[in-house]
Amino acid sequence: MRVAVHNRMLEWAVQRAGQTVESFIESRPHSKLDRWLSGEAKPTLKQLEQFAGWTHTSVGLLLLPEPLEEPLPIADFRGHTTGKPSANLLDTIYLCQQRQDWYREHARLYRLDEVGYVGSATRSDDPEAVAARLRPNAGIAAEERAYLGTWEDARRELIRRIEATGALVMVSGVVGSNSHRRLDTQEFRGFSLAEPLGPVIFVNGTDTKAAQIFTLAHELGHLCLGESALSDSYARLVSTVSVEDWCNRFAAEFLVPKAELETMPGADMQAVARRFKVSTLVALRRLFDIGRMTQTEFWSLFDAELERLKGIEARASSGGDFYNMVTARAGRRLARAIVMSTLEGQASFTESVRLLGFKKMSTFYELARRVGVES
Repeated sequence: MRVAVHNRMLEWAVQRAGQTVESFIESRPHSKLDRWLSGEAKPTLKQLEQFAGWTHTSVGLLLLPEPLEEPLPIADFRGHTTGKPSANLLDTIYLCQQRQDWYREHARLYRLDEVGYVGSATRSDDPEAVAARLRPNAGIAAEERAYLGTWEDARRELIRRIEATGALVMVSGVVGSNSHRRLDTQEFRGFSLAEPLGPVIFVNGTDTKAAQIFTLAHELGHLCLGESALSDSYARLVSTVSVEDWCNRFAAEFLVPKAELETMPGADMQAVARRFKVSTLVALRRLFDIGRMTQTEFWSLFDAELERLKGIEARASSGGDFYNMVTARAGRRLARAIVMSTLEGQASFTESVRLLGFKKMSTFYELARRVGVES
């Protein structure tokens, strides 16, 4: 059975997957896309299903006469133009929304408390004052930071503290558990889904550990404002988008308290980065904030440090312990809730493994053991 598909739909699907027609054909020379576009042949239903899988679309969409508009389901506060959102970004947001929907019902069933700081601030509030109020509950105190040897230790502890407040924190560098669908930090670094029961912070795991720490704090700021938002929490730590500037200032004070920083002598960005477990770019920004350098010095040092980091930045690998990755991608709080609910018969195994991103029953029971839930 041959299927009639408009060329514009085939081209749209390829572009949605982040490729050009030429690069797609080059990477899959046996796809026959060139023959379909030229009119020499029409795809069979099986071939169209395979093409849909390659381009992360559905056969139903491909059979439409015109591409559907796919607006971002949350507010876009990135301060740069990126064109239409990629399929990877959209599918990541959709998956996180599905997880949040599940958790909301779970929280209502078990009568869990709402997260009090969600929507507790407005943009007219001083972000540094809001950060100071939240830090004792969700931040890392100075005396505790001394025991954190690496940025990975700091990131892990910060996630634990934020999840302890009732939020869901998910860190992944791929869509779901598909290692072939890598997320791009040039498109986004994180997003938040504001909801009193189970607010979500998602962090792009392909970023450096130090950068992920800042994104965590930045998205926490969005939750304080009660806003679901897509962010590029980098942008030289200075944004022309007012809400992003607010969240950047919140994150900077949350991670590097001005009062504590002022006790350090000089303007050594490396020393500040080590002490507070933040990136050197955040350290530079905070040193500028407290007047340790002029604006000209700041931008000169910032640009030089940015170029240095671009040359040595190590992306997160796909290796490591499988169960640690599953827990990080879905978030420990969510994973534990899903496991408990499934073992108690409240959730189906099929739904649970779909949300967690694996298939085997043996994997489920090992994950249950890892998150401290015994069957």
